[in-house]
Amino acid sequence: QVQLVESGGGLVQPGGSLRLSCAVSGSIFSAFGMAWSRQAPGKQRELVAHITSGGSTNYADSVKGRFTISRDNAKNTVYLQMNSLKPEDTAVYYCYKEGVPPYWGQGTQVTVSS
Repeated sequence: QVQLVESGGGLVQPGGSLRLSCAVSGSIFSAFGMAWSRQAPGKQRELVAHITSGGSTNYADSVKGRFTISRDNAKNTVYLQMNSLKPEDTAVYYCYKEGVPPYWGQGTQVTVSS
């Protein structure tokens, strides 16, 4: 059974940093693209960052230059380094694994507030 377990969320002040991790089990991790999405209260879920199986990355305009997605295939883990955090980054962040079917993690809360 495929499982995605996120960690690393929390409360941080504006301008601060957090690193989210998503550990994947039960699947051939290296063969699939991975992504991070987020959903703020009252808003639709939005794609934040994506990384292909080959390591190519794409980002939402709102996080370009501040967030970095990476993956460690030896550890079956994808990361999201978030710097220069803003209050509007506050959301539940979800890890997503491509495939048929796709899989989502349970989400981790990120709150940016002074």
